[in-house]
Amino acid sequence: MRDLARRLLALSRTTSAAHGYAAPVVIEKLRIALTRFVGAEGYSSLLERALVLARADMPSLQNVTIGVAGRLEGIEHLVADTGTGEAPTEGEAVVAIAAHLLELLVTFIGE
Repeated sequence: MRDLARRLLALSRTTSAAHGYAAPVVIEKLRIALTRFVGAEGYSSLLERALVLARADMPSLQNVTIGVAGRLEGIEHLVADTGTGEAPTEGEAVVAIAAHLLELLVTFIGE
């Protein structure tokens, strides 16, 4: 799932976000597609669980939250913290969250 999440991130970098924050585009595209399938509350629940699982791998995600309509908030601050070597890059964080989100989907509905 991490490989798939990395490919999604790579595709988002080539097709969008001239401002440098391509990583959240991956989660946003998943949000739009999955909200049609599971509804807004269902998507928010899945994303919240994926974020909890990603925090187990990356404790620096503690300040990332789920905002209005299931949008990630605070992930852009990870980029500013990478100078210490403690925080993952924005891309690594999104890969971790997206991979867990995809794994949850496989668990609930299958491949």
